[in-house]
Amino acid sequence: MEAMAVSRGLASAVRFDGVASSASSCSSSSSSSCVPALVSYSGLKRINAGVSKVVRELRVAPAGARGGVRGLRVEAAAVNGAPQSFDYDVVIIGAGVGGHGAALHAVEKGLKTAIVEGDVVGGTCVNRGCVPSKALLAVSGRMRELRDEHHLKALGIQVAAAEYDRQAVADHANNLATKIRGNLTNSMKAIGVDILTGVGSVVAPQVVKYGRIGFADKTITARDIIIATGSVPFVPPGIEVDGKTVFTSDHALKLEWIPEWIAIVGSGYIGLEFSDVYTALGSEVTFIEALDGLMPGFDPEIGKLAQRILINPRKIDYHVGVLAKKITPAKNGKPVQIELVDTKTKEVKETLEVDAALIATGRSPFTKGLGLEKVNVVTQRGFVPVDERMQVLDAEGNKVPNLFCIGDANGKMMLAHAASAQGISVIEQIAGRDNVLNHNSVPAACFTHPEISMVGLTEPQARALAEKEGFKVSVAKTSFKANTKALAENEGDGLAKMIYRPDTGEILGVHILGLHAADLIHEASNAIAMGNTIKDIKFAVHAHPTLSEVLDELFKSAHLEDHAVVSEKAAEPVAV
Repeated sequence: MEAMAVSRGLASAVRFDGVASSASSCSSSSSSSCVPALVSYSGLKRINAGVSKVVRELRVAPAGARGGVRGLRVEAAAVNGAPQSFDYDVVIIGAGVGGHGAALHAVEKGLKTAIVEGDVVGGTCVNRGCVPSKALLAVSGRMRELRDEHHLKALGIQVAAAEYDRQAVADHANNLATKIRGNLTNSMKAIGVDILTGVGSVVAPQVVKYGRIGFADKTITARDIIIATGSVPFVPPGIEVDGKTVFTSDHALKLEWIPEWIAIVGSGYIGLEFSDVYTALGSEVTFIEALDGLMPGFDPEIGKLAQRILINPRKIDYHVGVLAKKITPAKNGKPVQIELVDTKTKEVKETLEVDAALIATGRSPFTKGLGLEKVNVVTQRGFVPVDERMQVLDAEGNKVPNLFCIGDANGKMMLAHAASAQGISVIEQIAGRDNVLNHNSVPAACFTHPEISMVGLTEPQARALAEKEGFKVSVAKTSFKANTKALAENEGDGLAKMIYRPDTGEILGVHILGLHAADLIHEASNAIAMGNTIKDIKFAVHAHPTLSEVLDELFKSAHLEDHAVVSEKAAEPVAV
């Protein structure tokens, strides 16, 4: 799905996951001649391409043809029997981070916009995910510092024993979510976005129904519909969740109690962040991981270093290669019981007894009840199938006109900022300017102490691609121990790693573990997004002494072949 064939009618050169591919043809369904148009690839350079004058399918038009695009689309809608006039230009189902980003950009483009939300504005990220979890992690980071006598002594600091108030910590997380939720709501109301309360569904092409229990349903029409319903925690079969002693991240963020011993099922982003919180607040943690190693989604070298820094020195043990086949909540004076079986043989290994269990096994798309069957769309494991432009595909693989899906519901990249980027990309298309988001340029971060961040390919992924495509891969590394600012903070543990092509200087992936890694990654992600090569950026000047010099040294340490290219943007120096 990530690198599907370029839609017909578009002649372009597109790069996905470091692979350059090309297509050049005009729509075979039209006798119209092809005209040049500027096609924007979000995360890539803009390039000229030939695009058919027929824009009903691609929504691409020459510059200044926005009104013409709308006219053609209304005509197409009439032919298909859909409404000929609309209540809104855009209706978005779901007011999470993705829907919010799409709504703001839609208004900026002059589109009359409504957003339908059946729960609360902000979705999972703001209310039950990345926002309140960062509040808890802020507390865990400070507690970790204040209780690290060796670290403080090295800085010449002496403090009394640090304590915390559990309820005050929980209130901090809840208050932050409330504040951000209010900010998002007000930001939409201020620019004229209609916020419609109720559960939304598609009842016909370009028609949305929404309503609440006890109230009559309402129906609205829209030129374009964007599905942005997000996801919910995935709970494997055999696990009984009571919300008290066996719970998901939704419950854990309330911080109703601090168990002495908690098992965390899953060692990805969610599990790793919660291990940071619980150990800082005094809990012992046991990881249960179905795969053969911890942190399976990370670059292996970064994962190995993370285990040395984030796992081994703390009160954490782990079981890998096992499944939690059955988990029973604490009841009748008995603790939580977890039956572990071998992932491969399904042989029972042992039964753990702990105070609590956090289920951090990923998330499932929240797409039931959307009415997709009304437009002949069949979900795939719950995910809504889409093409590279986020346009929904029907059961036969054909594009459903005027229907898009962004964020966790499509499964391309389950990150809040990826959902927002997808939403903005879709609005660009609706406004008449084609846009393709390069997911390879979207960064990710794990907010442990220290942090982990990444963008692009891992080393194994890059080497597999290189073997398939026939190019060389090189790796550059630099340590935080060589950075003055990190040493001044007494935070020298850390590594930055770049995977790149020595022949072209293309950056394939960057991975960082260390102080403020989540902030540092953006220099690399922006370089990938803009199509910059290492030669373009290795002479950039960084303030001294700053942590940004970790990336500066990383770029400078790359060894390029003599013929490595410089992008057109950086080819000519500019005197100021």
